Amino acid sequence: MKKMLIVEDDDLSIKVMRRIFQTDFEIDFCESAEEYYEKYSNYNFDIIIMDISLKGTENGLELIKEIKASPSFTGNPILCLTAHAQTKMRQTAMESGSDLFITKPVSNKVLKEAVEHLLQSVIKKQI
Repeated sequence: MKKMLIVEDDDLSIKVMRRIFQTDFEIDFCESAEEYYEKYSNYNFDIIIMDISLKGTENGLELIKEIKASPSFTGNPILCLTAHAQTKMRQTAMESGSDLFITKPVSNKVLKEAVEHLLQSVIKKQI
């Protein structure tokens, strides 16, 4: 089964995403960059869904940059899912290394299709 990490500090968002993806993925969650480094920085995930606003001192964009710069990064996609809908934020997220930027609220169908699209793009790169 594929592995997904959701980096999100909102309990409702976590519950919704768990419901959407639980049949297709092993899912882990964390709420901050600090928790990511404590628990998950040595794990390999097929996809990461990252919010911009997180608990702690770092935001999701900073964490995306650090993950992508890590020597252990395998090239798997990071989807930035956030309530920050400003055009500038989209550009900043993409410059930080996000593979896709989606704003909340988003339908379950659109989110699921986005994840499938990102995973398919990884498969195409490997061929």
